[in-house]
Amino acid sequence: MVETHDIVRPPAEFSEALAALGSATASAELSRMGIRSAFISGPVSVTPGVRVAGPALTLQFLPKREDLYPVDEYAEPEKQLHRHVMYHAQPGDMIVVDARGDMDSGVFGEMMLTYFKGRGGVGVVVDGCLRDTGEAKKLGLGLWIRGATPNFHAQTGIVPTAVNVPVACGGTLVEPGDIVVADDDGAVVVPVKLAPALIAAAQEHAEWEEFSRIRLSEGGDLRLYYPLSEQARPEYERWRAEQGR
Repeated sequence: MVETHDIVRPPAEFSEALAALGSATASAELSRMGIRSAFISGPVSVTPGVRVAGPALTLQFLPKREDLYPVDEYAEPEKQLHRHVMYHAQPGDMIVVDARGDMDSGVFGEMMLTYFKGRGGVGVVVDGCLRDTGEAKKLGLGLWIRGATPNFHAQTGIVPTAVNVPVACGGTLVEPGDIVVADDDGAVVVPVKLAPALIAAAQEHAEWEEFSRIRLSEGGDLRLYYPLSEQARPEYERWRAEQGR
């Protein structure tokens, strides 16, 4: 019998706050905190306008060896670990898959993703491909992938080998339970221990950007308002007071 471990989930308010901030803000703040690049390079959104964040359930693929893994799509299904990562799904979770950048194997199809959606999952990031993408896009999940294929998960050159272990997705380390924030710009990995400080700094940043955006839309001086200069700060503070902040 296959046994896999669940993840430790951070407080849900972390994910809610990060989803509101978005991936670009998260990436920039992480850079200022010393994390040079938390961007998962390669997978792109195929569900435009979707912005989500949640703790990462992780799935690792390795090269296939036929004597160790059955070829048939439905052979011994309970030994197929891409199913087991979904068994751990809870509302608000993301699945992050190190599929080695493979462009031939479809890690999940519509049926598996339907199950994940039914469990409350919000998004999937795959350094590789999905199948049934036309139907998958209708499910309401956020999907970040390299491409599409008609092949099933182990049909060609890779197989799932581990669940909820550290993975390298798009060349970026993802620990199980890390918070992944993803939108049209891509997916960014936020270490849980850095999330509170990141959220606090990013919310302050977002607030002055709101003010600056208004002034720039009115023809204000870019040199004065972006980034917010010390000369413009008194005006910004008055604006904040007017907003009751």
